[in-house]
Amino acid sequence: MFPHELASSPMDVLRRDMIRIGGLGMLGLTLPQMLAAEKVTHPKARAKSVIFLYQFGGPSHIDTFDMKPKAPAGIRGQFDSIATSQPGLRICEHLPETAKVMDKVTLVRTVFHTMKNHNSAAYYALTGHAPPLDDIRLRDSIELFPAYGSVVDRLAPVDSRLPTFVAFPHVIRDGAVTPGQHATFLGKKHDPFLITEDPNDASFRLPELSLPSNLNSERLNSRRAIQELVNRQVSKLDASAAARGLDEYYERALTMLGSPDVRTAFDLTQEPDSVRRRYGRTTYGQSCLLARRLVEAGVKFVNVYFDETIGGQSTERGGWDTHGFNDTRMYPILKGRHLPITEHTLPVLLSDLDERGLLDETLIVWMGEFGRTPKINDNVSRDHWPQCYTALLAGGGVKRGSIHGASDKNGAFPDRDGVKLDDLAATIFHLLGINPQTEVRDNLNRPLPIAAGKPVLGVMA
Repeated sequence: MFPHELASSPMDVLRRDMIRIGGLGMLGLTLPQMLAAEKVTHPKARAKSVIFLYQFGGPSHIDTFDMKPKAPAGIRGQFDSIATSQPGLRICEHLPETAKVMDKVTLVRTVFHTMKNHNSAAYYALTGHAPPLDDIRLRDSIELFPAYGSVVDRLAPVDSRLPTFVAFPHVIRDGAVTPGQHATFLGKKHDPFLITEDPNDASFRLPELSLPSNLNSERLNSRRAIQELVNRQVSKLDASAAARGLDEYYERALTMLGSPDVRTAFDLTQEPDSVRRRYGRTTYGQSCLLARRLVEAGVKFVNVYFDETIGGQSTERGGWDTHGFNDTRMYPILKGRHLPITEHTLPVLLSDLDERGLLDETLIVWMGEFGRTPKINDNVSRDHWPQCYTALLAGGGVKRGSIHGASDKNGAFPDRDGVKLDDLAATIFHLLGINPQTEVRDNLNRPLPIAAGKPVLGVMA
């Protein structure tokens, strides 16, 4: 036989593969099953934890991190820009402390999608999956995709008595509850450990983590046995997707109840008063401090919600939806509430994590569901604008002192390197060491990839 006859032609390879597949079929394995059985490769984890700082309502990118000082007066806004620790980068003048830590972050200035309603856009931002429709009537549903943290809890849970996914201090809503905050079809076992008490209250405590004075470990174990009996009855009565995992959820709660590590992690009174003041004595400020304590203890995914509502009618509370005033109060509420709260939290959290050696292993994501229109409306405010806005990333394998992409001269559309929310989702999973193409199954048993986009390698160190 001549040497060239030893080479395999494409048809030879195909023939051998078909014979091999046919042999596997004789063993009861079909081609789809064989492909599904292939080992999923995962990227190297760069982040051990994620703190997702969700800015409900949609911050104006043009008035914060993507200012356009050379744009016409009807676009550039009323705030001036200031220099930052990142050479060449200028941000809003009312964020001077934040300016000092911009050498620690990557600004993604070209996030975009097409959802213009808060609940549909927020669902997209909280899950990385586009909703079936962009409609103010979009409601929370078991059929919709689960929250990031619930997916992480399903695929890479914390191997300890700590919860994998914690969310606080609100259940956010724009009229109806905003979808994307829990485990949906993955089952209640993967719901977040939800805290709705105010961490800024002097009486802040978690009753579910505090043993009654008359309950010792032996009685707790007895209660656990009783709970197991109840769980077995529940499983017989209802095996629906809505109830699936409920017994495991209660079991986890009982386990945490007896864990001193969990009680310690949630105990803000262990923080010096100086540290608590540094974060700001606000609900959001103390929530950011609690997030730091939780990732330090080993919690893997933390959602911190800026406010319960989108805002728009109050100067004392509410999120970033400033156009709801229907008058000229957008800039006063930004200057008097939103930006000061950001100043007391974002730079403090980044510096605190860095000083403790935790920033490189903790991914920080600061973003809302969309930005604001470049053009200022007749009420001296800005309306919803999903076509281009800014997300801030830091730590967890992300570059320090970087800007990814550029918006056009008015901040209206990506000029280069646009980033879909699907890609941002894939980036989060990738940095956690989870392959974004990994599939989970919905309540109809359909295989669905956890992210439909591709990781944004340009933001990674």
